[in-house]
Amino acid sequence: MDHGAAGPGHCEAFTFGDPTPVLDRREVASYFHAAWNGRFYEPPISLDGLARLLPSNPHHQSAITVKANILSSCFRPTDLVSRQTFKRLALDYLVFGNAYAELIANRLGQPLAIRPIPARWTRCDRDGGFVILIDGQEQPITGRVAHLMEPDISQEIYGMPPYTGAVQSALLNEAATLFRRKYYVNGSHAGFILYMTDPAQSQDDIDRLREAMREAKGPGNFRNLFMYAPNGKTDGLKVIPIAEVAAKDEFLSLKNVSRDDVMAAHRVPPQLMGVIPNNTGGFGDADKAARVFAANELRPLMETFKDLNAWAGAPAVRFDDYTVG
Repeated sequence: MDHGAAGPGHCEAFTFGDPTPVLDRREVASYFHAAWNGRFYEPPISLDGLARLLPSNPHHQSAITVKANILSSCFRPTDLVSRQTFKRLALDYLVFGNAYAELIANRLGQPLAIRPIPARWTRCDRDGGFVILIDGQEQPITGRVAHLMEPDISQEIYGMPPYTGAVQSALLNEAATLFRRKYYVNGSHAGFILYMTDPAQSQDDIDRLREAMREAKGPGNFRNLFMYAPNGKTDGLKVIPIAEVAAKDEFLSLKNVSRDDVMAAHRVPPQLMGVIPNNTGGFGDADKAARVFAANELRPLMETFKDLNAWAGAPAVRFDDYTVG
């Protein structure tokens, strides 16, 4: 910034370092009823936002991956559904609360295979059919399609994933991490005021000091700064921290609290997600936790996918019992 010469009895203030943007505003979406837009029903929550949310939070992604992997390991491939096909259906169901399966039949109408349709781009139309969005244009799906959905209490057209109550916590966890990364990349981990009252300093000295401070920012962070002020007073130059309180942003507390919210929404035992316990007692018996998790969470998911058997008119999905060890 421009400044004038600092005369006797005058104070000069200047800033150094450009402001660094921390986060761009990003939301999944606000909930609304499935509305007809003239072409298809809009999902009640942004499916694109749910897809982008998955890799943004490690505990959210880990919980879904654990469920999908265990379901896939228990799945027994059939003539209609391969293990890869089932895992894609399982991932869609866990992430979006919706899974779409198209039945491929021969000329006699006999089922040959089940093909997954990406739930992120599939929409329901008014006559009970489905369309898929390709390059911004919807194309009708002419085959038989099964729609597996997680029930929603507000509408019956689309499913709703059960973890939506923890979306804000997952984003808070991501925001805390991104803020801390920007905090270190910026190089000014504790902002301060450089307060100079020594009348022995000249304007040239102030200019040289300002230039040295500017060069110590960004790529030159952590650079040492030497200042020589002959005949200067003891308190003629002070560094007053102003960002130290803001720097103590309770990073660990934010990470742990938001992590617990996400894990509570997914109801996955921390032992199965690689979470390190903070207490000396640990999380308890991992085998017992895994068995309870399988009975309370995985078994209902398996029963949901078994609905494909009646729809296809042939054995489509089969599961082995989940075993620990």
